[in-house]
Amino acid sequence: MIADSKPTLAMREDHLFKVLSSERFLNMEGLGNEVAHFIFDYDPEEALDVAQTKRRIKTKLNTECGISVLEINLYELCVDLLKKRNVWDRVLAAEPTMEKQDFLRMLQNMLDPQIHLAPAIKERIAGETFQILFLTGIGEVFPFVRSHTVLNNLQSVVSKQPLLMFFPGQYEVSATQGSALVLFGQLKDDSFYRAKRIRDQEI
Repeated sequence: MIADSKPTLAMREDHLFKVLSSERFLNMEGLGNEVAHFIFDYDPEEALDVAQTKRRIKTKLNTECGISVLEINLYELCVDLLKKRNVWDRVLAAEPTMEKQDFLRMLQNMLDPQIHLAPAIKERIAGETFQILFLTGIGEVFPFVRSHTVLNNLQSVVSKQPLLMFFPGQYEVSATQGSALVLFGQLKDDSFYRAKRIRDQEI
């Protein structure tokens, strides 16, 4: 387990690889009745370095361990959904003319996690063979898609393989106040999360 004394990204990468490649993680052991959903939280300023970390880990898991990782980028998924419904051009045209709150509500309706995103992710993973799911693009879809609503709606969709969300901010875990995702280190959501912080997992 890594302590809270701010380990370097290289240390976190090493720990992450060891956790993801372990039989305990892949077999989703020791979770009780909890879903195998995990969060890798990081400083938003580390975004480019974390992207490289993610690519290295995916490659290393595949080449050294034969572990396949499926990555779903929420931003790319949202764009694909809007294009498939033939409303992408309308969204682009509306953005400079609509009030921000009206535009936000329109996008939230078009990309509702329960109605649109969860079924799209379910469809995407149905045709894939993989052992771990990476969920990325969290910062890019804020504020029209909230990470906690996505996680809540994926509990039954992604249950046969562990899921790891890469989160640009802090995942605060409190024994007394529950847990909260703090996007970009500033935007706090007080909802309770069943996901676990990956850096707290034992190797």
